[in-house]
Amino acid sequence: MLTERDVVARIERVELRELRLWVREGWVRPAETRGGPVFDDLDVARIRLVCDLRKEMALPVDAVPVVLSLLDQLHGLRRDLRDLAGAVDAQSAEVRQAIVSAYKASKQDGEQNANQGSGTS
Repeated sequence: MLTERDVVARIERVELRELRLWVREGWVRPAETRGGPVFDDLDVARIRLVCDLRKEMALPVDAVPVVLSLLDQLHGLRRDLRDLAGAVDAQSAEVRQAIVSAYKASKQDGEQNANQGSGTS
């Protein structure tokens, strides 16, 4: 666990006032202790991401929470998909094959519906 000053020393692109602002905005959510906030490896990765968004990509301040929210949703969906794949893998070969077949049929139906909606067949 790192203190604010440890983070600023480790990530030279962020200043202490910026880090505190990002915590207040909720862009980074460190654990709170009696001595103040402490940051783990995930917090440090997120701080680096915010640095990239703000400083390298010049993303406007009001767009940062939108991008962070979308990335959080994406990571959540990836985690859910990984868990679902694990649950499918735990099934018998017959059940796994039925799931694959149902998925492929559903995907084909979706593609056909999309083509009909766009006027192409």
